[in-house]
Amino acid sequence: MRCLRNLLVVSVGFASLPLSGRLAAQTFPTDDPVIRAMWEQGMGAGSQVETLAQALMDSIGPRLMGSPAYDAAGDWLIERYRSWGIDAEKRAYGTWNGWQRGYTHVDLIEPRVRTLNGMMLAWSPGTSGPVEGAVVAIPASVTTSDAFDAWLPQVRGAFVLLSFPEPTCRPDESWEQWATEASFAAMKEHRQQAAAAWATRLRSLGADLAGRVERAGAAGVLTNRWSAGWGADKIFSSQTTQVPSLHLSCEDYTLLHRLAERGQGPRLRVDAQSRDLGPASAFNVVGTIPGRERPDEYVLLSAHLDSWDGASGATDNGTGTIMMLEAMRILKQTYPNPRRTIVVGHWGGEEQGLVGSTAFAADHPDIVSGLQAAFNQDNGTWRIDYIRMQGFLGAGAHFGRWLSALPGEITDQIDLDIPGVPETGGSDHMSFICVPAAGFRLQSSYPDYRQYTWHTNLDTYDKVVFSDLKNNATLAAMLAYQASEDPERVPTAQRTLPTNERTGQPQTWPQCRPPRRSPGE
Repeated sequence: MRCLRNLLVVSVGFASLPLSGRLAAQTFPTDDPVIRAMWEQGMGAGSQVETLAQALMDSIGPRLMGSPAYDAAGDWLIERYRSWGIDAEKRAYGTWNGWQRGYTHVDLIEPRVRTLNGMMLAWSPGTSGPVEGAVVAIPASVTTSDAFDAWLPQVRGAFVLLSFPEPTCRPDESWEQWATEASFAAMKEHRQQAAAAWATRLRSLGADLAGRVERAGAAGVLTNRWSAGWGADKIFSSQTTQVPSLHLSCEDYTLLHRLAERGQGPRLRVDAQSRDLGPASAFNVVGTIPGRERPDEYVLLSAHLDSWDGASGATDNGTGTIMMLEAMRILKQTYPNPRRTIVVGHWGGEEQGLVGSTAFAADHPDIVSGLQAAFNQDNGTWRIDYIRMQGFLGAGAHFGRWLSALPGEITDQIDLDIPGVPETGGSDHMSFICVPAAGFRLQSSYPDYRQYTWHTNLDTYDKVVFSDLKNNATLAAMLAYQASEDPERVPTAQRTLPTNERTGQPQTWPQCRPPRRSPGE
């Protein structure tokens, strides 16, 4: 759960709001017709979040940076925006590795036949047809880098197991609920000792084990990164450049490891397809509703469009993408002539280190210098319930005014952290905080997000909670409206610094990283 430190204002659903503003969806704390119209568009029959989410997450699917699906998602966003009368375009800032996933078939063929739950990692080479080979584990007797090099001839033509074999693929919450205290404690102690011994041995073997077995002629490498939940595994990028990097589910990986270390002769048949497409355009999708009075001041809505591709990229960050897309539709319907220019940014390469938003901030100093507020969302489904003021001492008063005009159904669960401290990591709002500019994260509670959907093979459409996604899109539209109409700029000159928890001394303000224009930078 979130930790609210330096919290001076809590629950900005406010007990001070009129009671009628907190009881029914048809009542509001103000008579503002725009707020009422936004509610009808976002929370009523006008909502389009389910239709939009289904098209993006089911039909286009995961949006790995540099993939044809990422390019198609950009085209789809632009088509949606233009159909609503919003100017939108791709803004390129460099290139990335172009790659397209095909199918992955992994079958155990000895000592018995079983189709395994596995897939290539992102940017992995394929097999050019079915390949068969033995499965080998690094022997326990191999404990030094020299011994590893001496053993390497054994991997030629084989699939090599390189990850820690989990003692159990049953989540801890299941053990805690159903096991005896003694058996749960014994399992945890055994797992901790085994994992520590494995990590120590890997360090002694030296760096780049995957590259070394690949160069020694292995048929492929096998890994697992279990997410400590039922059937949940993290799917990241390939460790190899010439042979497949294959991720197997927790139990299928440990099955192979048990067979291999006990000398029971496991063999695989692997047929994995992928295409290396060479350099691909790296771009953001940017849409604009021009301001009528202060066109050189900006309100920015943002979320990253790219995802890992182990599933559908639904809660990371399909929900953020749809939230901001729908918020812009609501704004165009109800507030077509904003006081300040409203910009939406769908960033590329967030998963590779805030690549797209960092490049946008560097390429558009006019927008950054004129930024009234940036609202970013990137952490799964559930309602927005926490907004940190990021150390900007004057921001809390603005948020207090903005939220006090919104229906209690939206604000009652929101906590403001005032003044808060600037984050030192996180998502794309950091590309603006470091300037420093008024960048804020609209954060949802995510007790099971990191375990079950964040970067996993389970991040699919069915995990989206649409009542909350409607709420979040409506909130984003209303905040953009309030920030646009605010007669005053959000001040950023007066700031509080983060504190080193170990020494108690102030730290420096977060520094902007140089923009990356290609994978090698």
